[in-house]
Amino acid sequence: MKAAAFGYHRAFDVADAVGLLDGLTRAGEDPKLIAGGQSLLPMMNFRLARPTALIDLAPLRRDPALGTFRRQGDELVVGALVTHRQIEVALLGRDFDVLSRAMRWVGHLPIRSRGTVAGSIVHGDATAEWCLLALLLDAVIVAEGPHGTREIPAAEMFYGFYATAVDPGEVVTRVRFTRPAPRAALTEFARRHGDFATVSAAVSLDAEGGRVVLGGVAPAPIRVPEAEAVLAGGTPGPALFAECAEAAAAAIDPPEDGPYRCRLTRTLVAQALEQAWERR
Repeated sequence: MKAAAFGYHRAFDVADAVGLLDGLTRAGEDPKLIAGGQSLLPMMNFRLARPTALIDLAPLRRDPALGTFRRQGDELVVGALVTHRQIEVALLGRDFDVLSRAMRWVGHLPIRSRGTVAGSIVHGDATAEWCLLALLLDAVIVAEGPHGTREIPAAEMFYGFYATAVDPGEVVTRVRFTRPAPRAALTEFARRHGDFATVSAAVSLDAEGGRVVLGGVAPAPIRVPEAEAVLAGGTPGPALFAECAEAAAAAIDPPEDGPYRCRLTRTLVAQALEQAWERR
């Protein structure tokens, strides 16, 4: 299938993009931003999304604040137009190298070369690697809108199926990952490499215990406090990891294929914890 007819506009800076969004909306249009297009365009081709206008952010890649990433104290700041591939080949140091290692799960190379970090987070797919990583590393999503700059913690970002806290008139400019995690891992299961994950799991281990984040078991990515409580009360090792995985599987109630997704959760959480522990 092909997308329904739409108008096309190019933004040349963030203020221009915000102005175009506002002006087109006031004119009765339904505009959408497009960066890499790896999520929006397939949905348009299947008529799952039918925006009347697209605002292309590609010219903004020339802005170093949007097209590059940097360490800022204990944080990693990633510009909104940084691609998956840029992160995949980057040397991010032990605190954030889970981001680079996780990129192998993102589609295929052409998708990783065009798709963007912020675009994936704003898209809000419950199994998307970047959505899980945002929760795992306490990301803060920074957006510009007609009323100024707003910061959205990842814990408040994801509402449900493809629904996020970013307002229709806002443009995400950067993502700040504020929680270093030298012992962290992400793993997932898909029927074929590059397909959407059935279930995905991201974990980290630290002095207080750790964090467990799941995708594919609820309308949005979720943390699992029941599993995190197990990690906080024991000594890291295979027995504790198996207990944590069991607690994660028992705590969820998937909307479909429940028993199957619970079994996958049990396996993936244990695998991810073992991989994270090996990073010591």
